[in-house]
Amino acid sequence: MAATVELLLDIKAELGEGPIWHAASQRLYWVNIMQGEVHVYDPATNTDRSITVGQPVGTVVPRRSGGVMLALQHGFASLDLDSGAVAMLADPEKDRPENRFNDGKCDPAGRFWAGTMLNGAVESDPPHGSLYSLDANHQVRRRLEHVRISNGLAWSLDKRTMYFVDSPDHRVDAFDYDDATGEISHRRAALTIAREYGMPDGMTIDAEGMLWVAGWGGGQVSRWNPATGQFLETIRVPASQSSACAFGGPNLDSLYITSARTGLDAAREGVAREPLAGGLFVARPGVPGIEAFEFAG
Repeated sequence: MAATVELLLDIKAELGEGPIWHAASQRLYWVNIMQGEVHVYDPATNTDRSITVGQPVGTVVPRRSGGVMLALQHGFASLDLDSGAVAMLADPEKDRPENRFNDGKCDPAGRFWAGTMLNGAVESDPPHGSLYSLDANHQVRRRLEHVRISNGLAWSLDKRTMYFVDSPDHRVDAFDYDDATGEISHRRAALTIAREYGMPDGMTIDAEGMLWVAGWGGGQVSRWNPATGQFLETIRVPASQSSACAFGGPNLDSLYITSARTGLDAAREGVAREPLAGGLFVARPGVPGIEAFEFAG
């Protein structure tokens, strides 16, 4: 039987994204992109704290030395969760002010990967972004060019494959991945996502090596076998703009799902049809995830 979804926060986020579980603090971090909000959700008390960082924030990841790292509209930054202080570290796209950073994750070696997109991009726009990695010493490397809407990232359990979503391609691509250097090569399609599942957005991997892909416009999170391309199951979400997912909880068996209200339509009838859009949800799919990687710097 398919897992059911529970609403945790009826927070009406305009563009909720980037959930990631921090095992050390037993908190879920997530972002409301265009409002420039970093959220810290405590499931033990069902409370959510918001920190405004002054510019759109594409994603958040935990930092081994404390606090979190952000991919902001204008580059990589750190955030002190106690004081709210933001420190900019690197802006690799100073020459492209029309772009913003979007989704990202840390790889097994502790590099912070995040990609860019044209601010306000739609599916038909030409490629305008890139995928970058930030090393522990804060060196930035451009890993991939000609990206349209940079989204989900995940690494295989054996650390030999990186999975990546450029949303308008309606695919999850695989790369050979070198954990020692971060080099990626041999790009190929691992999954082709039919439009009925929504446009692929944020993504995570479970303890069995299967990928969970949020379907923007599809109101669901679907599970796939990246070795065979086989669709396995789906979890329906009462918000069509299902944006991203992450395993968390003490046993890593809760699947947290973010959603958005943006794009439902200008007259807002879509919001009326989807009163829970922009909420934070949780499902328990019966399989655990793996612990999120932290930034090593």
